[in-house]
Amino acid sequence: YKLEQNYPNPFNPTTVISWQSPKGSHQTLKVYDILGNEVAILVDEYRESGRYKIEFDASNLASGVYIYRFSAGNYVDVKKMIVVK
Repeated sequence: YKLEQNYPNPFNPTTVISWQSPKGSHQTLKVYDILGNEVAILVDEYRESGRYKIEFDASNLASGVYIYRFSAGNYVDVKKMIVVK
């Protein structure tokens, strides 16, 4: 598994998050604010192995630092992204 850094970063209002998985599994990709509150669920489903990318629209969020968390099986990774308005 590999979670990529979002691009562009910082961004306004959209960014792309990509990842790859070597085998099929239930995958989740969620976005949290800096206080740990969940602000978006981008993926929460079974996906086959492969490369994926998803566009995240933060037009309804305030400027600041956000965390995105990817989990699949026992793999978990988090990265930071910055919304600038």
